[in-house]
Amino acid sequence: MKLQVAVDRVSIEKAIYIIKEVEEYADIIEIGTSLIKDFGLESVRRIKKEFPNKIILADIKTVDEAEYEFEAVYNAGADIATVLGGASLETLRICRRVANKYKKDYLIDLIEVSKEKQESLKEFSDGIICVHLPSDNGKCGLEDLINSTIGSLKDFNRLAVAGGVSKDSISTIKKAKFHIAVVGGAITKAEDIKEAAKDFKAFMEDDK
Repeated sequence: MKLQVAVDRVSIEKAIYIIKEVEEYADIIEIGTSLIKDFGLESVRRIKKEFPNKIILADIKTVDEAEYEFEAVYNAGADIATVLGGASLETLRICRRVANKYKKDYLIDLIEVSKEKQESLKEFSDGIICVHLPSDNGKCGLEDLINSTIGSLKDFNRLAVAGGVSKDSISTIKKAKFHIAVVGGAITKAEDIKEAAKDFKAFMEDDK
């Protein structure tokens, strides 16, 4: 399982510092939505220039204007761009087409996407599908969301999970056979960022 470290709500300089701390253990670096909103595509350009050999995900959460947004973020250096699963099927198809054009990857975020809509997403099995617990919704926990969702995702080749991922939830995530775990504050806000990233990577690789 791959470790994706989400860096958000900091300056670009602070983001670069955090990434330097985790780059040994992180398989994917996520430039968070708020970081991109605060600093625009410059955040993607700067971070990709600083870490040219890392896979960079830009969490732009596209919902419309797909061709413009995906082309812009790929040209800025992103390797993966995100689109909300609640977007129209045509928007999702455009995202896939642009990703293929640039030989890049795309991730569909299932935040608050109904089971009925999830069924219609099967044509996007080449993309990454992300089960996402919204931070504004405290009604259920991540493990509850995984257990209620995972059965309908068997047709997808790559599954990611995000939203409150902790060391306690890693065993559930592994049992559900997710391919990517997205960790944010549990690493980036830790007292020792590098050690936290190392610990998460070890938990994820431990088969016990």
